[in-house]
Amino acid sequence: MRDDAPAPRGGDMPRYIFATPLWALLVLVTGLALTAWMALGEWRGERDRVQALQRSLADAAPARLREPLAGAALGLRAMQTVLLAGTAQLDQHTFDSYQRNLRSQEWIHGYVLIAFAQRGVGVDGQVTYRYQYVAPLQGNEVLVGFDVARQPENMEALRRARDADTAAMSAPFPLLQFRGQRPAGDMGLTVRLPAYTPGAMPTTVEERRVRELGALAVSVRLEPMVRQALYGRILDHMDVEIRDLGALPAHARVFASAPLPADPAALQLRRMEFGGRTWELRLWPRAAMGEWAQLRLIVIGGSSISVLLALFLWSQATVHRRALELARRMSARFGESEARFQALNEMLPALVLVADARDGRITYANRAARSQLGNVAGTPLEDLFADAVQGREAVAATLGVGTWSSQEAFVVRGADAALWVNASLAMLEMDHVPHLLMVAGDTSAQREMTERLRYQAAHDELTGLCNRREFERCLRQALLDRDAAGVASFALMYIDLDQFKLINDLSGHTAGDQLLVQLSQAMRRHIRDGDLLARLGGDEFGLLAFGVDQAQADRLAEQVRACIERSTFCWLGRSYTVSASIGLVLVDQPGCTLKDLLAWADTACYQAKEDGRNRVRVYRDDADATRRMGEMEWASQLRRALEQDRLLLDYQEIVPLSAGAEPVTRVELLLRMRADDGSVIAPGVFMVAAERYGLMPAVDRWVIRTALANFNTLHPCGGRLQSCAINLSGASLEDEGLADFILDSIARNGVPPQRLCLEITETVAVRDLLRVVRVIERLRAAGCRIALDDFGAGMASFGYLKNLPVDVIKIDGSFVRDLGHDPMSRTIIDAVTRIGHQRGAKVVAEWVDDLDTLDLLRELGVDSAQGFALHRPERVLFQRDNTGQPPAR
Repeated sequence: MRDDAPAPRGGDMPRYIFATPLWALLVLVTGLALTAWMALGEWRGERDRVQALQRSLADAAPARLREPLAGAALGLRAMQTVLLAGTAQLDQHTFDSYQRNLRSQEWIHGYVLIAFAQRGVGVDGQVTYRYQYVAPLQGNEVLVGFDVARQPENMEALRRARDADTAAMSAPFPLLQFRGQRPAGDMGLTVRLPAYTPGAMPTTVEERRVRELGALAVSVRLEPMVRQALYGRILDHMDVEIRDLGALPAHARVFASAPLPADPAALQLRRMEFGGRTWELRLWPRAAMGEWAQLRLIVIGGSSISVLLALFLWSQATVHRRALELARRMSARFGESEARFQALNEMLPALVLVADARDGRITYANRAARSQLGNVAGTPLEDLFADAVQGREAVAATLGVGTWSSQEAFVVRGADAALWVNASLAMLEMDHVPHLLMVAGDTSAQREMTERLRYQAAHDELTGLCNRREFERCLRQALLDRDAAGVASFALMYIDLDQFKLINDLSGHTAGDQLLVQLSQAMRRHIRDGDLLARLGGDEFGLLAFGVDQAQADRLAEQVRACIERSTFCWLGRSYTVSASIGLVLVDQPGCTLKDLLAWADTACYQAKEDGRNRVRVYRDDADATRRMGEMEWASQLRRALEQDRLLLDYQEIVPLSAGAEPVTRVELLLRMRADDGSVIAPGVFMVAAERYGLMPAVDRWVIRTALANFNTLHPCGGRLQSCAINLSGASLEDEGLADFILDSIARNGVPPQRLCLEITETVAVRDLLRVVRVIERLRAAGCRIALDDFGAGMASFGYLKNLPVDVIKIDGSFVRDLGHDPMSRTIIDAVTRIGHQRGAKVVAEWVDDLDTLDLLRELGVDSAQGFALHRPERVLFQRDNTGQPPAR
């Protein structure tokens, strides 16, 4: 070998061997750099989201704080309206009732009281505002008689509220009733509204000051009010300090969840204005805010991938390193999976708890469980159940078969109050140790809503008593219990207030509603525990008294009647006394039905009214009761006919008697009813029941509405029909809205009022002459014609005729029928005809059944006549079928 030959390149192999770790290092550095770049981008994005969340929470805080204050102002406005309406009998008991009805403590957290301060003048001539009524009174007695003028913060708010008639809020100040008791939480404020004397709402400052009666105020503790208003995400993520900008330095701080740092990061400033005051809100984030799971995932994942790639290259140099790196990668994966599992559980809204199956103690609770149940770590799982037996059975069942699911909601002991939940338990193994997993959903809100809806469905909204549906359900159940078990007899009472409509007419429906509330409270105080009082509708009440005999039922009914009679109701300066008619049925025999009992009680109540009202009547099975039961059945059929549009109209023509009279068509409408089986029933069968059970106003309105809507299709002559006569009942004439209804129907259907004749019987006219005259004069002024029907059948007819402005007098048919053989009837008809003509009225004779009578009527000068001899009633044209005849029955 030559000396100058190149030496072997033994160094090539070592360089190749060392190149592998160099490449691994390069890949690692590159991967980490890329991971850092991605992590930086994720960090910036998460920071922006966190800042946006902080701004959103800060923006929401003023509105959340304003909600309870606005609710307090709304409650005060309701109380102010009551005082303006003239509630002259305001006392502490009534004030307590109003406070309970407002239920302020349910939606104003930190609510202390609502109070009324009476304006007055002290001995030194200074104006005083002393608290006169406070609700609730318990715990706040110290405020009664206290002068608001001694508190500058309150007086300043009071003056602003009085002059502007808007809700005014005071500056924070120590609440008087809590001094010395709650050193850390006795700061509060008041929201105020003025109270004015009864009348219209004053509109100027001068009028408000003159009519100032006093001031209304709602007192609220600041600490619980603010904490509840900001409860949730705001206080979860932010610390808050609130200051009243207009308050004295000693009382300027309203609330602070934590001390304000010297240099708070990301400080948010907001203002809340309410009631003439301004609060400054300072919000800064808590130490840990934001969800950094994605950032951790990028860092861990990117680093792991970089390391794994580097390890893969490094493993080419040594198997031992590759094994170590593989173990490290598996460990990282396991930690990442465990972190994701825990993060997922923390975000779930359901309650998730894990307990060691060996001793049953809880080892893990997610965020929702900690928030609802408090710190339960180490607590036995079965102790969460309010029913200890149920808790033990649930745990035992899970240990036995591996799973347990609740069939219905049960109560779990919560941190603040009991919770209703639906829960399931299952067995699982963690680190080779058996555990119990409990997953539960909070159903408290749904259950509360269900209970509230169930209560509203079974109770009357005005009085709080059971309604008719619930009363009938309880009565039906009482009948079943009695027939099945033979329990003691019970009594059913039907209570109907006497002349209740008079109070509604004189003082309005608001007064009537208040009277019903007052009477329901009075009756409650006089019934026994276990008895059921219900409002059946309108001014009707029902009472079920259990375990009574006839004598006990009589005494109880008399006590209820006497308590109603003793009640005095005051409204706007008027005092009313009321009474009640009570029908009593003792249920001491099996076999009664719900329908029978209600009908018997109604019959007995009606008998009490017929006997003079304000008394108790026990149902007796006699002929009168049977007759009234029949009338009730006809009344029920008539109601169904009205609802199903099964009333019918016939017309009978009124024929002129004068030889030279112009041939015109005038008719009177006659009512019929189509029965359930299709037959036609004459009015004499059901009209007595209609009048007795107050159905005539509805029937009369149906006739008026139907006739005017189909005026040109009543008679075959169509639009040439000169006039149509409609009978009005006495009950309809007592309706103040009758005239308005008639005139409105005339205008709506475009019928000339001169073509409508309204007939009023003489008996009805003389029963309430002044009311009838007012209705007649108003209808005549609009152009309607008025006829006095059945004239001569009543008493003192001629004397009343002088005062009744009528256009037509219809002689009662009993005189017309006897005209041919009774000289007295001839004399009466002659006298009525002369008097009618003297007053400018037309005279019509009814019940003309033969042609001979027509000649006698012409001789006496009667203008027109109607009866079977002239025209038999026919169905109105629009209710006939296509053949022109009434439908077959």
